[in-house]
Amino acid sequence: MIDSAGLIIGPESLLAIQNPKPNKDPLNEENVDLRNSVSDSKNGVEIKEFKKLFSSETTDEYALLQLRTIRLTIFITIFLVLILVFFASLKFALSLLIGSFSGILYLRLLARGIGKLGKSSNSVSKTQLVVPILLFFISTRFSQIDLLTALLGFLVFKPALIIQFLLKK
Repeated sequence: MIDSAGLIIGPESLLAIQNPKPNKDPLNEENVDLRNSVSDSKNGVEIKEFKKLFSSETTDEYALLQLRTIRLTIFITIFLVLILVFFASLKFALSLLIGSFSGILYLRLLARGIGKLGKSSNSVSKTQLVVPILLFFISTRFSQIDLLTALLGFLVFKPALIIQFLLKK
């Protein structure tokens, strides 16, 4: 027989040959524990980073990072509030304090959403986005709170993150 490409096909090529070893996807098997995977059979490379992702050591490091970041944010907030009390007005210091606490709340909600990311959720929640919106509405509603200073206070956690990562190196 000749096929459309002009190749000669014998009768043995038309027979269905059974594959003695069916292709199994190891990720779909129920009894495979990926945490116990130690090496890659093709390259012989150990997969320690893969095991580290699922260990409790990583979650402990993440919790410590959160705690250090929040402590550093509180320290920077106290420092900036004291500067504003002495060199500006109490209104600005109060606005910065309220903004900073809302920034800490935002950071905590974001960290909680990231902590749930691989375990019970496939995406980060948008709940934390309510915090800056509420800060804006509260600062426009009450004349004792300055909007710009409150928004700058909200961003105090960003220098704390930068300092945290510079100290890590």
